[in-house]
Amino acid sequence: MAKKEEAPNMVERFAEFKELKNIDKTTMISVLEESFRNVLAKMFGTDENLDVIMNPDKGDVQIFQNLEVVPDGEVTDSNRQISLSDARADDDPDAEVGEEHTKEIIFANFGRRAILNLRQTLQSKILDLQKEAIYSKFKELEGELVSGEVYQTWSKETLLLDDDKNELLLPKSESIPGDFFRKGETVRAVIANVDNKNNNPKITVSRTNENFLRRLFELEVPEIHDGLIIIRAVARIPGERAKIAVESYDERIDPVGACVGVKGSRIHGIVRELRNENIDVIPYTSNPSLFIERALSPAKPSSMRIDNESKKAEVFLRPEDVSLAIGKGGLNIKLASMLTGYTIDVYREGVYEDEDIYLDDFKDEIEPWIIDTLKNIGCVTAKAVINTPRQALIDKADLEEDTVDEILEILKAEFED
Repeated sequence: MAKKEEAPNMVERFAEFKELKNIDKTTMISVLEESFRNVLAKMFGTDENLDVIMNPDKGDVQIFQNLEVVPDGEVTDSNRQISLSDARADDDPDAEVGEEHTKEIIFANFGRRAILNLRQTLQSKILDLQKEAIYSKFKELEGELVSGEVYQTWSKETLLLDDDKNELLLPKSESIPGDFFRKGETVRAVIANVDNKNNNPKITVSRTNENFLRRLFELEVPEIHDGLIIIRAVARIPGERAKIAVESYDERIDPVGACVGVKGSRIHGIVRELRNENIDVIPYTSNPSLFIERALSPAKPSSMRIDNESKKAEVFLRPEDVSLAIGKGGLNIKLASMLTGYTIDVYREGVYEDEDIYLDDFKDEIEPWIIDTLKNIGCVTAKAVINTPRQALIDKADLEEDTVDEILEILKAEFED
């Protein structure tokens, strides 16, 4: 009776495994055979003399036990030997001592406990395989665009599910400022990191990663997708502003115009996706000074000195262009430095004399963060700070009055001869 009850269940289990995603047929067969062998080895003490033949298309399995034929009364190990009379009685009338007798084993005859043991072994191995397959699949997709439906949102992260119900984690730190998601909403991001600690794949996605901007442009601009236009560099301050440098392989194609689209049709969709992050599209050039000049747009440098070894650039501008080069909150100059790979210092043209001193030379007396703050508002030398109204230093650099007074005292002392 047990055989009739359990056998159909075995077929159902095969049907289930046939439908598993991310696991190829060859691997599935191998896992099924290994699971059978593990269970059989516990039952018989060994699986060395067992042949396990998988028929997943039919939904069944055949198991054969190869036994040595020995004289009657001399069987010492029933799992490896069979008596001559038993072999001849088991459908092998021509059996002889010393030969091998093959006996079919009906697994379902071993009862419910054996079936349950097999199922548990299978489930464990299949689960491990699925995890490995998920890890391998997404590891190859790092940096690529993915979409997921919002399943749940917590204070520090949002859980997304892709079309195959794989879990994607979007940390708060990888979300754009202003991101707010509702359950069921579709969210786009790039796969930032995939790890498999303790065979438990964790897929982390990002909307702040620079690759997110790259993939959006590839999606919106056919020329980039087709390789006619290449993205040379990207710099982002998520939710605020971004700069992207593009180059065309076809002289007939304007790379900037293609990226922006007619009346901004292409770039507008990207800007909306990035929560109204302003995007400057810049034509790339291998000429460092020209690239820096374009990166500092809308400011127009009068001249510059470049040290290619140290990757530093001193840019001189008309007084009215300094604030444009720096930008609101120092964003423009920061992004230009990120885009070009050069540390950029801006100077007011004609203001500095030979006896002037760079602020960097005062690091022993003025804290480095204060020097950086002053440089961000265009004051790169001592005289630039001294010639800037005291209140302007307080307001623009957001420094305390006592701090500004102390700085001015230190700098003026250098010129009191």
